[in-house]
Amino acid sequence: MTKQHILAVVKKHLMQTIDGLTEAQIDPSKSMKDLGANSLDIVEIVSVSMRELKVKVPRSELSKLTNIGGLVDLLFQVATQPPTKPA
Repeated sequence: MTKQHILAVVKKHLMQTIDGLTEAQIDPSKSMKDLGANSLDIVEIVSVSMRELKVKVPRSELSKLTNIGGLVDLLFQVATQPPTKPA
C-alpha cells in the first residue's frame, strides 16, 4: 500500500461527502474544515477511509491531526506496520 493509494481513497471519500468539491481543490496541506467539511463529515470521511483501507487508528491519534496530509501519513503508518501479536 502506498501513500498515493491512501490519498486517492481519502480524496474519493472527501468528494463523495462534500458537495461540489473537486479533486483539484484537495490540497494535502489543507484541513478538511478548509474544504468545507463539518465535524460529522470529517468523522464520516475518516471512518469510511479506514474501513476501505482495513486499518484502525485510535481516536486519540486522529485528534492530533491538522491536515489531510497528516491523515494520509497516519493511515500509511498504521497500514504498513507489522501487526502486533497479542500478549
